[in-house]
Amino acid sequence: MLRPLPWVIVPLKGLPIAAAALVLDQSTGAVLFEKNAGAVLPIASISKLMTAMVVLDARPDLTEILTVEEADVDLLKGTHSRLRVGTQLSSEDLMRLALMSSENRAASALARNYPGGSQAFISAMNHKAQALGLVDTRFFDPTGLTAANVSSANDLVRMVAAAQEYPLIRQFTTTTEYE
Repeated sequence: MLRPLPWVIVPLKGLPIAAAALVLDQSTGAVLFEKNAGAVLPIASISKLMTAMVVLDARPDLTEILTVEEADVDLLKGTHSRLRVGTQLSSEDLMRLALMSSENRAASALARNYPGGSQAFISAMNHKAQALGLVDTRFFDPTGLTAANVSSANDLVRMVAAAQEYPLIRQFTTTTEYE
């Protein structure tokens, strides 16, 4: 007897349908749905998962106070931010904002304060991707604002699984609100 699936993919009117997708059963690894899973496409703010992993791999003092600087302002797309230049927050709070609110200035400030600066951070993001076996993934910034940050659905499944191994990332990405 066929049982109904526990999930349904329904395109909503006016919203674009994903060009690529991969849905797995986390407990078995069984593919439940796949659409162009090998297509390499821009990944936007999902880049911040790799940003968080690279930050945590460096084992920073999460209580260290960092300052949002002019260098953290998005000049590429001119996105809005709630963080004004001069805002001072702990590394932990910046990571929380990057993950919970997709805050670009927070991700940028974290990368800028990485040992060696932003370029070393981006290099670490790409090294981490290679170490995880992400063959279709490339990073050019920590925020995902550039369309040059690309990946495939196959790689993103691996990246999300790796990110889930970090308790702080798991906490920040599942918390519904924080004050």
